[in-house]
Amino acid sequence: MFTALLVGSGLSVCVVDPQPPASTHPGVRWIAGDISSPGEDVGAELARVDLLLLAVPEPVAVAAVPALMDVLPARALLADTLSVKTRMATTVRGYHGRQAVSLNPMFAPALGMRGRPVAAVALHDGPLVDELLALVEAHGGRVVRMDAARHDRLAAVSQALTHATVLAFGHALHTLDANVEELIAVAPPPHATLLALLARISSGAPEVYWDVQSGNPLTADVHEALARGVEHLRDVVARGHAAGFEGLLSDAAGVLGERRRPLEDMCAHMFASASLVFAERSESTLESGTGQWQTRR
Repeated sequence: MFTALLVGSGLSVCVVDPQPPASTHPGVRWIAGDISSPGEDVGAELARVDLLLLAVPEPVAVAAVPALMDVLPARALLADTLSVKTRMATTVRGYHGRQAVSLNPMFAPALGMRGRPVAAVALHDGPLVDELLALVEAHGGRVVRMDAARHDRLAAVSQALTHATVLAFGHALHTLDANVEELIAVAPPPHATLLALLARISSGAPEVYWDVQSGNPLTADVHEALARGVEHLRDVVARGHAAGFEGLLSDAAGVLGERRRPLEDMCAHMFASASLVFAERSESTLESGTGQWQTRR
């Protein structure tokens, strides 16, 4: 995604990776190499860049910084796309005068950047930081600036908690031996939405979702909060405590505050769109006993 953004802005781009890219943009060069241990060819390339963007796992990025600082020009901007910021911030902190910014596109790259949030943590601010963020905004990204600690708190809740909720839902379906064809045939919109989220996450690269769950030091807190939430609901229902259930809903509504109504409208719009997808299948019927769709067209 960033290669396309930079090339589209008329910049010369070189990709460093042990393996050749699956696809390349016209004019983009590739050098075989390990960024955490740059050899002669990679070092020569690094010595003349204006921007080095680390789109690698966090352990690789953090381990690479000391070696990179020995060869990067003093004027160059160091950037990354890590989903956790505090460790990178600590690593870069000692290199005063080095412009550095840590980005986190809060979406899958295939969705495109237009209108979507890109969290930005300026580790060492400067004109090149502003220039890169302006480039992101020029391509439709919505830059949200924050510090590293705030980023990791928000990422733990908005990413780790969300993914954990969907994965726990999928695990529950597995342990219940649920039949997805039967579920789809009767799925109300909330259930269909969760099935769609489960399909998207389970079809993604495991490394990406593992990084979200294992890399953020605050993930354990959100896992515990999720477990407490399920246990609280379980306790309220087991005790037949209707007032307690109303309190649970009231607490949830309180989190949303004045955003509840527009979010409710957003959900209605999403459900209406989802119903169009299922309407496409209304001409089909679930073939009894086979678990496969049989089309009448």
